[in-house]
Amino acid sequence: MEKRLIIIDSNALLHRAFHALPPLAKSDGQETGAVYGYLLTLFKAIKDLNPTHIVATFDTKAKTFRHDQFADYKAHRPLTPSGIISQIPIAKEVLTVFKIPVFAIDGVEADDLIATICTIAPKDFEIFILTGDMDSLQLVNEKVKVYTLGKGIKDTVIYDINKVVERFGVNPSQMVDFKALTGDPSDNIPGVEGIGKKTAAEIIQKYGTIKNLYDEMATDTAVLKPKVKEALKQNKESAFMSRELSEMKKDVDINFKIDDCKFNFNKTEVENKLQELEFNSLVNRIPF
Repeated sequence: MEKRLIIIDSNALLHRAFHALPPLAKSDGQETGAVYGYLLTLFKAIKDLNPTHIVATFDTKAKTFRHDQFADYKAHRPLTPSGIISQIPIAKEVLTVFKIPVFAIDGVEADDLIATICTIAPKDFEIFILTGDMDSLQLVNEKVKVYTLGKGIKDTVIYDINKVVERFGVNPSQMVDFKALTGDPSDNIPGVEGIGKKTAAEIIQKYGTIKNLYDEMATDTAVLKPKVKEALKQNKESAFMSRELSEMKKDVDINFKIDDCKFNFNKTEVENKLQELEFNSLVNRIPF
């Protein structure tokens, strides 16, 4: 049997589920809709991918090293709704019942935990990152794919190398250079003002990296439209900072052991937890 690891980007999934589904609460008033949607997506991924191992990652409230690099990092992002915050402990409880290890470290984003796990996981594993956003596309390679949500909570898309190139026009390994130029409004990463995705893709296709691009600009050998060249000159510092902010760190110090992630749970315990959460419709959907 092929060894297959799912890495869950938990905060991204909870956010998507919270906003995609109608409000849901237990009889005592505790909101549970985000956890319900989180489990719906996880159960679908388990059914589609048949993993042998699963691990979950979470963000924490603490500021990260990216805030030290750029004070306005994520500055325009609205506050996380209290309805999501109150459900994070519930999601962790469910994961514990499923015997799925949970990683969360102050000062480090879930993205960096995901990148680190992809880097240190045994090479004979196929890895799927289960997420609600596109940040992890930079990690896609022959062994790593991104399993993400489409328009709805049940609509899913798998990004391999070809799918990333098809959508963005650059290789996964070039996504950080692509975002260095386009920026990322959701994280308030500035990029280069005036350069959109189409122009960014053309530049990265031609020069490979922003370092190569600026090296050629320094020797005046870069062939660019005057307006684009001027934007790049004016925003050089912003471009390199944006690249640094966008790149996931692959060397976080974590006590990750692949054997701890083996997917093997007690069905009765899981059923009891789902019933406690009044997720009766999910009991019949428990994987395996």
